[in-house]
Amino acid sequence: MTAEHDFYGVIAPILTPFRDDGAPDAERYLAHARWLLADGCTGLAPFGTTGEANSLGLEERMGLLDALVDGGVDPKVLMPGTGLCALSDTVTVSSHAVEKGCGGVMMLPPFYYKAVSDDGLFAYYSEVIQRVGDKRLKIYLYHIPPVAQVGLSVELVGRLIEAYPETVVGLKDSSGDWDNTKALLEAFPGFTIFPGSEIFLLEGMRNGGAGCITATGNVNARMIRGVYDNWETDRADELQGEITAVRKSIQARPMIPMLKSIIAQYRNDPGWTNMRPPFLQLDKAQAQAGIAELTEQSGFELKAA
Repeated sequence: MTAEHDFYGVIAPILTPFRDDGAPDAERYLAHARWLLADGCTGLAPFGTTGEANSLGLEERMGLLDALVDGGVDPKVLMPGTGLCALSDTVTVSSHAVEKGCGGVMMLPPFYYKAVSDDGLFAYYSEVIQRVGDKRLKIYLYHIPPVAQVGLSVELVGRLIEAYPETVVGLKDSSGDWDNTKALLEAFPGFTIFPGSEIFLLEGMRNGGAGCITATGNVNARMIRGVYDNWETDRADELQGEITAVRKSIQARPMIPMLKSIIAQYRNDPGWTNMRPPFLQLDKAQAQAGIAELTEQSGFELKAA
């Protein structure tokens, strides 16, 4: 199997900043996107799990995507999340992404109803593709069963690739299970597959992966990019060890609030700690302890925006 890879390297599922009144902050969002691309990200995935996507309404999603593209971010590097429980909503935001010129979309399965069949999931994706009805649509499947509780089997992925080889072009595996990622890589050589954590970046590259789509790319893209750029060198294992240590330190606390606390600290911008319920801000003492641990154990330092 062969495919043209429009996405590769280090992709950050960009955090969504909120104003004090709870509304998405488009100005901070655009500034953060620009900084991420300058700091080593090869692409951005707005409206992923890390971006609190399922706490955002359709108009909010589309408004923020407009802000990125209208603010000068190349839409070809954007892979917005568009998978929603309602098929019509998925079609709406996917069509909008295509119209804005995005390089692809990252699409969750419909995740509210559990224990649905592969046939039902295949029908969902098929219906979305037909309703969008645009050859420019490029879908990167999003497999995150620890959160969605609805996953994508290897068999289903194969059916979708066979039926829509020009549309279903990649997958993000956030299962946290290397055996599953490896099985996908072995089953579909040439298919664009991203582990959902940099912990698996080096092994992924050694087995035909395209890079990683990782939450901690929001604060550590430069170091993660170092592994991607040097995965075939003698330093690869050492560099991988360093980014794994940073990742484990960050994920030892609530991930999204911790990432926002890191940005708020290094940018001296407390507004970055705002969360949208049901998420809450990280306790200040817990955040400070986490940042101190990162600094002392790994020499971590976030460059100011």
